[in-house]
Amino acid sequence: MKSRKAELMVGFFVVLTIAAGLLLALKVANQGMSNTGESYVLFAKFDNIGGLKERSAVKVGGVTVGRVDSITLDHEDFTPVVAMSISSEFKTFPETSSVAILTSGLLGEQYIGFNPGFAMDGIENLADGDYIEDTKSALVLEDLIGQFLFGKND
Repeated sequence: MKSRKAELMVGFFVVLTIAAGLLLALKVANQGMSNTGESYVLFAKFDNIGGLKERSAVKVGGVTVGRVDSITLDHEDFTPVVAMSISSEFKTFPETSSVAILTSGLLGEQYIGFNPGFAMDGIENLADGDYIEDTKSALVLEDLIGQFLFGKND
């Protein structure tokens, strides 16, 4: 009888541990901005996106303000176009803002660093569907090493 009760208790704790692990995994996967809030979409063209992926973070000074929605190729000039979903809470970025593809640490994941521009009279705020003109592409580590080792100036 005691053996059966101990087996049931162990089984209960195993199920509880699995449920807690799943909950933790879901919480970590959805960290930052969730899809339940209002958002607007901004676009940016880059020469090279490196290892940027969909759902990568869009950060201002380390604070996540949005996510990468999609990455497509422009059919006219064959450059990558990144669509970013920005939380409506941050709707006052001026149109002089810029974006750059940055890397967390030396070999970490890539994300978009959003640099708010200056706000002056006559400068509008970015709105849904606008393109950010000032962009800086990703630095590809292999290219940098190749330039250093072989003195290539591509």
